[in-house]
Amino acid sequence: MLLISNGRILDPASGTDAPRDILLDGDRIAAVAPHGQLLSRAQGAEVFDAKNLIVAPGFIDLHCHLREPGGESSETIETGTRAAARGGFTAVCPMPNTRPVNDNASVTRSIMDRAAAVSPVRVWPIGAASIGSKGEALAEIAAMKQAGIVAVSDDGRPIATAKLLRQVMEYCRSLDLPVIDHCEDSSLFAGAVMREGKQSVRLGLSGMPAATESLAVARDVQMGELTSSRLHIAHLSARSSLEHVRAAKAKGLHVTCEVTPHHFTLTDEDVQYDTRYKMNPPLAAREDRDALIAGLADGSVDAIATDHAPHEAALKDVEFDRAPFGITGFETAIGLALELVHARKLSLLRMVELFTTGPARVLGMQRRIAENEPGDLTIFSTEHKWTFRAAESASKSHNSPFDGREFRGAPMAAIVAGRIAWQG
Repeated sequence: MLLISNGRILDPASGTDAPRDILLDGDRIAAVAPHGQLLSRAQGAEVFDAKNLIVAPGFIDLHCHLREPGGESSETIETGTRAAARGGFTAVCPMPNTRPVNDNASVTRSIMDRAAAVSPVRVWPIGAASIGSKGEALAEIAAMKQAGIVAVSDDGRPIATAKLLRQVMEYCRSLDLPVIDHCEDSSLFAGAVMREGKQSVRLGLSGMPAATESLAVARDVQMGELTSSRLHIAHLSARSSLEHVRAAKAKGLHVTCEVTPHHFTLTDEDVQYDTRYKMNPPLAAREDRDALIAGLADGSVDAIATDHAPHEAALKDVEFDRAPFGITGFETAIGLALELVHARKLSLLRMVELFTTGPARVLGMQRRIAENEPGDLTIFSTEHKWTFRAAESASKSHNSPFDGREFRGAPMAAIVAGRIAWQG
C-alpha cells in the first residue's frame, strides 16, 4: 500500500480542489479522504508526504516519439519513458513513424512487449492509418487495436488524400478509434523549414504559410462531419486552424485538438540558425501564439501534448536546412505550462485538465481521483525553482531549445499502477 498524505488534490473530473489523502492498494485507488482519516487503514503502508504539493490524476502525453524500433540511436522505449516519468507523465502515446512503421499487429505487440519489460509508465501506441504511412491503402487497423493501439495517425505526414481519409474515418468509427491527423498541405510545405514571415525572409530560410496547416484542418473537419467520426488535430499551431476547430465544436462535431508547450511559449521571432528551434509545425507568429494561449484557457484546445521528438546530435548538428524537425519535450512540459499559470493566463485547474481529463476524453477514457480508479497520479510543485539542463536529461537526445531555462514549478513524482515510477 502507498499513502499520499498532506497533498492538495486537483481533480478536474469532479472539480475537486481540496486537501485530501489518497490510499493506493495494489494498482488501484482504495480511498480518498480528508487529512488523517485514512491512518487506521494505512497501517504498514509506504507514505509519500505531499505537503505543499499538487496531487493530480496521472498526466497523459497524447503525442510523442520513442523511436524504437529503428531509431534507437536517438531514443529507446526505456530512455524515452524514463524521461516521461521525470516529466510527471504516467502514460504516453508514441506515434507510429518508427522503422518499421507501426502499421500491423506484429509491430504493435513488439512495442507493447518491450514497454512491459522496461517502461516505468504506461505506453499506449498509436497505429499507422495507412500501410507504411504511405497514404495508399489502409493499414491493419482492427488487428492493431486488438494488439493495443488507442488511435491511428500517419504522423510525420498528413493522411494523403480525402478519399483515404474518408476510408480511415469510416473504418475507425466502426472500431471506436480516434483519427489523429498531422495537418499540412504538402504542396505548400515542400522545401520549407520554418514559418513564412518577416523572420524567414530576414534569415533567408524557406518558409511555409500558416495556411499550410489551416487548409488541411478545414478538409479534415469537413470529412469528420461527413463521416461522423472522431477527429483529433495534432500539434495545432495556427490561429486560423483553431478557428476551424472552434466552428466544428460549435456544430457539435467530434473534433478535438492539442497544442504543444513550444508552440504556446515560442514564436518564429525566436528562430535563428539553431536547429533546436526547427520543428514541424514550425514556430508561428506572435498572434498565433497568443491565440493558442486563449484557446487553452477557454476550452477550445483539449490537450497539451509534447510532441517529444528526440534526435541524436549528429542529425541536428548540421545546417538548418538539412536538420530533421523536432525537439525533446517530456521534462519541460509542466514547467512551461506553469509559466502560463503564474502569468495568470491559465488557471491551475484548467492546466491540470489539459494534461489529464482532456487527453483522456480524446482517447475515450476517464481520468479522475476516486475509489477503484487506476492508481495513476502526478505530483508536482508550483513553486520549486530549478534549471533545465539538457545534458542531464533521461532522454538519449538533448535537442531542446529550453536548455538552461529557469523554471518555477516542477514535477515531483509519477505514480503508475499504485507504485512510485519516479520521484524527484
